[in-house]
Amino acid sequence: MALERLKQLTLQANATSSEESSPPYPFDPLSATEIDTAVALLREKYGHLNFNAVTLYEPRKAKMVAWLTDPGGAPRPVRAADVVAIAPGGKIYDGIVDLEEKKIVQWKHTPGVQPLITMEDLQEVEHICRKDPKVIEQCEIIGIPKEDMHKVYCDPWTIGYDERFGNDVRLQQAFMYYRPTVDDSQYSYPLDFCPIYNAEKKEIIHIDVPEVRRPISKAPPNSYHADGIEKEFGGHRTDLKPIHITQPLGVSFKVDGRIIEWQKWNVHVGFNYREGIVLNNITFNEKGTTRPIFYRLSLAEMVVPYGNPEHPHHRKHAFDLGEYGGGYMTNSLSLGCDCKGAIHYMDAAFVNRAGASIVIKNAICIHEEDSGVLFKHTDFRDDSVVVTRGRKLVISHIFTAANYEYCVYWIFHLDGTIQLEIKLTGILNTYAMNPGEDIHGWGTEVYPGVNAHNHQHLFCLRVDANIDGPNNTVFQVDAARGPGEVGSVENKYGNAFYAKKTKYTTPQEAIADYDGDTGRTWEISNTNKLNPFSKKPISYKLVSREVPRFLPRKGGLAWKRAGFARHAIHVTRYKDDQIHPAGRHVPQSSGEPPQGLPAWIDAAAGPDCSIDNTDIVLWHTFGIIHFPSPEDFPIMPAEPMTLLLRPRNFFDRNPALDVPPSYAKAPSQVVADNTKTGSKGDGSSVQV
Repeated sequence: MALERLKQLTLQANATSSEESSPPYPFDPLSATEIDTAVALLREKYGHLNFNAVTLYEPRKAKMVAWLTDPGGAPRPVRAADVVAIAPGGKIYDGIVDLEEKKIVQWKHTPGVQPLITMEDLQEVEHICRKDPKVIEQCEIIGIPKEDMHKVYCDPWTIGYDERFGNDVRLQQAFMYYRPTVDDSQYSYPLDFCPIYNAEKKEIIHIDVPEVRRPISKAPPNSYHADGIEKEFGGHRTDLKPIHITQPLGVSFKVDGRIIEWQKWNVHVGFNYREGIVLNNITFNEKGTTRPIFYRLSLAEMVVPYGNPEHPHHRKHAFDLGEYGGGYMTNSLSLGCDCKGAIHYMDAAFVNRAGASIVIKNAICIHEEDSGVLFKHTDFRDDSVVVTRGRKLVISHIFTAANYEYCVYWIFHLDGTIQLEIKLTGILNTYAMNPGEDIHGWGTEVYPGVNAHNHQHLFCLRVDANIDGPNNTVFQVDAARGPGEVGSVENKYGNAFYAKKTKYTTPQEAIADYDGDTGRTWEISNTNKLNPFSKKPISYKLVSREVPRFLPRKGGLAWKRAGFARHAIHVTRYKDDQIHPAGRHVPQSSGEPPQGLPAWIDAAAGPDCSIDNTDIVLWHTFGIIHFPSPEDFPIMPAEPMTLLLRPRNFFDRNPALDVPPSYAKAPSQVVADNTKTGSKGDGSSVQV
């Protein structure tokens, strides 16, 4: 066992270091050296800047596809940096830096926007709150003495949008908490006021205070740390036996830089500060033929609208990717905790405010897992059987958005299926309440004095399709009853039903919602190629059943800002710069005029708006509604949600037939075995 573990650790160490020696592939994230180069060029020309983001300026698709098709003949796409920076005085600049020619290609002032809030922005608020006289005064009013200000904590959020302040000044709102001892959970002691922080001046400019005050809770601590469990819960379980996961011969995947080859799959694993993992150029090798499936997959945006209408809680609708950055908030993953088995890790390089490159070690975890039965059949006639176990390749990262953890798993299966699974854990966002207070159903008292507000988690999947080529079409597929009443010629017994397909031909026509009654799915099809058996277009089907409607009302603040979340499905014609469905700069946007998907679709009119048999992007919003309960506190058990992208008419048979069975016995083998043992069974059919 010790030798096997040593082999695995050697694999992990080699895997992490090997990618550093590979030359940059056009899809590769920027290296620390490239970030430093871009910063130096900008500093030389424009002087002092605070850097918000320096990330890969993704190759224009036409040039990248040309190079992928003919890497020896077509020009290699140029490496470039996409930059967001804040100049003195709070001016926002967007830029592009050519890293090969070492020149600034674009540098423009973008007025009326605020870029995302970085970890550095967030971390400075707490220290200023503790020293601010107005904050100290509010703490004293609700029962926290001045000498206890070191026990006061806050979760800073972007302010969302507040008409009192607009978006010319970079603001944050601070949700306040108290921690009696260093090991207690501050979320058990929420405070009832909300300071507003000016990031440019680094000062508190306003405090929102409720009409009815809520003194600090006197409830005992409710800890989730190990020592607290010993004291408050009576200790940990002692009857769990170890589970060991080993691969003594190593893993079944190969890594070349950031390109993963596994069981006929080939995929490039990218990463950026905003979306986190980005998967590019996903192909499947079918009997020596490389078949393209998706050009780019990513979790492009998310919004978490809260359901308490009382001021200032209407501002609580966090865009965790567009306002903070899923990549920036990524955890450094630990072996045996976040991932188990033989792991390949990938690091992530970012920029800090001062312009220095920083690296998050082990930002991405890549490993294999057993996935249960892949297929099985036992013939009741003769007990012949075949059972084949599946396995899956998991590419994952985990990010912490203040109180919440989001575990993102991109999963590749042996049968050609791609699965996206997201697990939600962490801690509820909490607010103070008085004993016996009527909270009007907008939340749940999960612990004495702790009100956890109702909320949704809505994610937006971006699917840049390439189903056997760039020209694709999306069909809505609904289970429908066949025509004809019971007793009619065409449907005498009333049992007919079929798959009703509706083609989307324009972006306006493709705005759609989920319908559980019809088992609605969506097929991304290449109508130029038909399956030889079914005579239907080759396709990949989106199967997603956790698709609640967006609950904020039409015309409200969250509804205006999160236009992408109003419907489950949108389809647009591909454009290089249409990556972020809530817009490029999300913080303090008002939604007027609309940003992102609604604006793109409004602009897509006229003869060039067709999305039929062309290069398209499908956007899918899915998620959960969370009505909190005491079982979710003081820390939440992970709640999973999942969706599938499954081949339909893409292959001419089960593509996993060649996976070695775990056990198999054909009818002829059953007969031979019975003959040897003298059994009376002859393998013939059994009369039923």
